[in-house]
Amino acid sequence: MIRAIRERWRQGYRTMPYPEQPPVLPDRVLGRPHLDPSRCPADCHACGEVCPTAAVTRNGGLALDLGRCLFCAACSRACPTGAIVWSGDWRMATRTRKATVVRGREIELAEALDTRLRRLLGRSFKIRQVSAGGCNACEADVNVLSTIGWDLGRFGIQLVASPRHADALLVTGPVPRNMQLALQKTYDATPAPKLVIAVGACAIAGGPFAGHEEITGGAAATLPVDLFIPGCPPHPATILDGLLRLLDRLPAATR
Repeated sequence: MIRAIRERWRQGYRTMPYPEQPPVLPDRVLGRPHLDPSRCPADCHACGEVCPTAAVTRNGGLALDLGRCLFCAACSRACPTGAIVWSGDWRMATRTRKATVVRGREIELAEALDTRLRRLLGRSFKIRQVSAGGCNACEADVNVLSTIGWDLGRFGIQLVASPRHADALLVTGPVPRNMQLALQKTYDATPAPKLVIAVGACAIAGGPFAGHEEITGGAAATLPVDLFIPGCPPHPATILDGLLRLLDRLPAATR
């Protein structure tokens, strides 16, 4: 026992300072794209032609749908004028599907729940994670939030084993038809008031499987979604940012 206490003392506090300070992210994290339509020639379609999920469009001006985006960066590599660049900004969660479409440098980030729901859920928020046909990448980045490095529990947020104990469903995967009934039953088993969170490109819009006859196209095809967190998979900082925005728990330094 004494050895365990000494080792714990030696290791010290290992949880990162985020959200009091911005997270330290590796260079490979692309973050939110910044678009400059003024650099986009009218006759150029290079970015849209290489996008595997049709996330980049030119109808009505250059736009990039974060809900569809796989963050492969093929569009920015194909763009001859630098109209699409990656900012490294981890903040991408939105409350509406429409807000996931980027047309410039800014997007409408998620707003907090109303006062009543914040009073109910702000200090104790239980989440049931539903893997609806995903590849487990999004699931892994959700799970890592419960490790000592992120310590999700310090915010009163916890992943639970039953929808009966949950305040929200966190859906990953493109929701194939064989999972649709199970997802609906899980939602029905969750007590009200309840929220739905779509994490990753598959859960938002079907990801690379969109359009397949056995894919419903994400969580919103079955359930009312309250929070969209883009990525393929989203970085843990992006997921945590979305959850804390929803609960109005972000300090001004990282808002």
